[in-house]
Amino acid sequence: MAQIGLFDIVGPVMVGPSSSHTAGAVRLGLAARRILGSEVQRAEIELHGSFAATYWGHRTDVALVAGLLGMTMDDERIPQAFELARAAGLEYTFASADLGDVHPNSVRIHASGSAGAITMCGSSIGGGRINIFELNGFQVAVDGSYWVLLTRHRDTPGVIAEVTKVLAIHGINIAFLDVSRQARGSDALLLAQTDDPIPDLAVDHVRRIPQVLAVRTLPCF
Repeated sequence: MAQIGLFDIVGPVMVGPSSSHTAGAVRLGLAARRILGSEVQRAEIELHGSFAATYWGHRTDVALVAGLLGMTMDDERIPQAFELARAAGLEYTFASADLGDVHPNSVRIHASGSAGAITMCGSSIGGGRINIFELNGFQVAVDGSYWVLLTRHRDTPGVIAEVTKVLAIHGINIAFLDVSRQARGSDALLLAQTDDPIPDLAVDHVRRIPQVLAVRTLPCF
């Protein structure tokens, strides 16, 4: 969704060795942590394609754990991520997996903590840029360029209108809006990417909408 600029071509400010296999991996781990909404206590990490084949040389495994610990891609502590994870009590496992016809630098992360559990699939697409393409079984498209409001809600009439009305009342412009469901009348996922930060008051208003089951917000990352 985001346009590629000069600094995307030159490369991000990061701890290497690779913008695709290291910096992007940090951002994927960090995205999973932020979507979870709490510290990660356990993570099952499944590597696909090139990630699975070359993770050791590029330290993709270290980078993903660093992101799960809350580090950004320029954090000088990234090489010590495994040691810091042990100190923090973060348990993690790695395995190879075939995620299908997706970018070769892709990963599926099952993360759990005090806020519950999530399953996120995402790709590192070059220059430190990422794309999250699946969340808890729902198809999404998030690259970290926008603020995000996520809701899980009952698939009933009026919920989407009420959520977008709240954002409009708070002066928040929606850049992209996606709604997914797994079956008619079941739970659904609303993902609003916005040009503006989403204040806590707006989140509280969304949370009080009947049929809304859970709300998360993500900053730009």
